[in-house]
Amino acid sequence: MIDKTVASAAEAVADIPDGASLAVGGFGLSGNPIALIEALLAQGTRDLSVVSNNCGVDDWGLGILLGAGRIRKMTSSYVGENKEFERQFLSGELELELTPQGTLAEKLRAGGSGIAAFYTQTGVGTQVAEGGLPRRYDAAGGIAVASPVKDVRTFDVNGEQREFVLEEAITTDFSLVHAYQGDRHGNLVFRKAARAFNPLAAMAGRTCIVQVEHLVEPGELDPDAVHLPGVYVHRIVEVGPDIPKRIEKRTVREGNR
Repeated sequence: MIDKTVASAAEAVADIPDGASLAVGGFGLSGNPIALIEALLAQGTRDLSVVSNNCGVDDWGLGILLGAGRIRKMTSSYVGENKEFERQFLSGELELELTPQGTLAEKLRAGGSGIAAFYTQTGVGTQVAEGGLPRRYDAAGGIAVASPVKDVRTFDVNGEQREFVLEEAITTDFSLVHAYQGDRHGNLVFRKAARAFNPLAAMAGRTCIVQVEHLVEPGELDPDAVHLPGVYVHRIVEVGPDIPKRIEKRTVREGNR
C-alpha cells in the first residue's frame, strides 16, 4: 500500500526550489491551496513561474507570493481585482501570458494526459493567434516581450472550412491543489467551484501536492464519487475543514422595502 500523506504543509513543499514552475488550483478565491501557498512563502522560494486561472487578491491566495516579489511569470486567464498584479505587469516587473480561460483549462488537461498540443477555434483572428500580445513591458511602458505568432490551420467541420489555432500543452514541475476529501492513496473529491481548475492543475504537475480538508482511509471513498484518481497525486496533507476560505466579492440582497 502506498501512503502518500505528509505531516505538514511545510514538509510537503520543502523541495520546491527557486525558479520552479507551478500549476496552482483555484477559481477566483474558491479552492485556493492557501496552506501550501503560505508554507511556500515562509520557506522563501522565489523566481517562480506560476500557471493558475488568476493570481488571488492582494492579501490572499497567490497574491501573497506576488506581493512578496516571489513570482517571475504568471500564465493566467483573469487578472481580477489584484491591483498589485496590475501594477507589477504594467511596470515591467512581472511577465504575463494571458490565455483564454477554456484554452488554459485544456492546456493543463492535455499536459496531464500526455497530449503535446491541440487545435482550437478560440483566439483565431486575434492577437492570441496573430502574436503581439504584451507579455512584459519595459520601464518606459513599451512592449519588451510580445506573444509569438501561432500556427493556424484550416479544417473541414461538418462541410465548412474553419480556422483553428495551435495551442501547446502545459506541464509544470509541481502542482499545488486543494481538495475536499482524499484518501491516503491520493484519490480526491472536490467540492463545487473548487473543482473548476484544481483537478486540471493536479494533472499538469510532475509532482502533485494536495491539501485536503478531510483525510480518509483507502476504501472509504465511493469509487464512483472520485473526481481525480491517486495516480496523479504524490503528496497529501490534511489541513482540516476550518481552513480559512475567502470570498472575493460578497453580494447580498437588500432588505425588504
